[in-house]
Amino acid sequence: MRAEKKNLIWVIIAAFLCILGFYSYHYLQAYFQTDEKEITIGLILDGDESTPYSRNFMRAVESVAPEYGDRVSVITRCNVPYDDVEKVLLELIGSGCDIIFTNSYGYADKVKYVAVQHPNVEFCQATGDNANTDPVLSNYHTFMGEIYEGRYIAGMIAGMKLSELIEAGQISADEAYIGYVAAYPYPEVISGFTAFILGARQTCPTAIMRVKYTYTWTGYMREKEIAGQLIKEGCIIISQHSDTIGPAVICENCHADHPVFHVGYNQDMIDVAPTTSLIGTRINWTPYVSDAVRAVMNDRKIEDVVKGHVNGNDIGAGFEKGWVEMLELNPAIAPAGGQELIDRTIEGFINGNVHVFSGEYYGYDPENSSDTISLRVEYIENREASAPTFHYILKDIVIIEN
Repeated sequence: MRAEKKNLIWVIIAAFLCILGFYSYHYLQAYFQTDEKEITIGLILDGDESTPYSRNFMRAVESVAPEYGDRVSVITRCNVPYDDVEKVLLELIGSGCDIIFTNSYGYADKVKYVAVQHPNVEFCQATGDNANTDPVLSNYHTFMGEIYEGRYIAGMIAGMKLSELIEAGQISADEAYIGYVAAYPYPEVISGFTAFILGARQTCPTAIMRVKYTYTWTGYMREKEIAGQLIKEGCIIISQHSDTIGPAVICENCHADHPVFHVGYNQDMIDVAPTTSLIGTRINWTPYVSDAVRAVMNDRKIEDVVKGHVNGNDIGAGFEKGWVEMLELNPAIAPAGGQELIDRTIEGFINGNVHVFSGEYYGYDPENSSDTISLRVEYIENREASAPTFHYILKDIVIIEN
């Protein structure tokens, strides 16, 4: 009899736990369920899958699909000229886009103009610097990763490679030249190559940089041509702030009479330059894109949802939020201790212990030679905006050739 009562008690307890589990599951499901709506994402690119910069951006938008499933759809327009962006924006709005991402600085003014006319659509302009200038619009936003951090580390690895070659007797200390294929003389570009050479001089104090401008973002042949010129001038390391694989390809196939290595941007280039591609860095756009989409789905302000350094309608971040990443260090040609240096410096950035724009250096504004700077007082990049603002050419260590 006691055994039967005991069994009955256990049956009752088991039944109670089942009922409790059932209702708890449905209660929690209802509690955490969001009212996220279905939205359409528009993406306008100045390149396509063949250009690393645009491909890097496409990866970010593609990452939204598995996260949000059938609640989002994406409309992409590639190779959009600056003069045509207004027309393409209106087409995407007509197709029902709720949020539109644009990837080129050259689009910014026209994107903001269209945003004025369409206040119910969110416009997110990468690398832009006009979100907080009049008129300030609640539906127009700018964003960018603090890529100078990655450039600095890439430069440190380049400097390590130069020092390795010097120690091996393959080049002399006064032959430690870095060539830089730069798109335009914009602060974004100048800030990047300055961070690179400052990083390089941390590990190779005699490093000097030669810069040539292509005056295009996506000119494959022009980038190859400029990189080839820099190699002929004796540059050992070639890096770039341009959007194609052209510089990497020419480094791999140049047959120079001196060592040549490449440091990339936006995507790993070891596949096209397996014996010369040393390392690279990229902006990871995914954190911004994912959170901006979530904000629109939940009718929230983008700057209240995206995790980063918020300044008005502008957001940026670096390694500490996953917005900047280092690409693979090529094990076939990596300098000894390279990965340890990368890891240590990333940790230093996260902890606020790395000071890039500082030292016994002096610079001038190429547009106004009377505007000068001394880095004996540290320049804090991205203090007030995600778009870089450092625009000075450092004397003696950076040579502008065109």
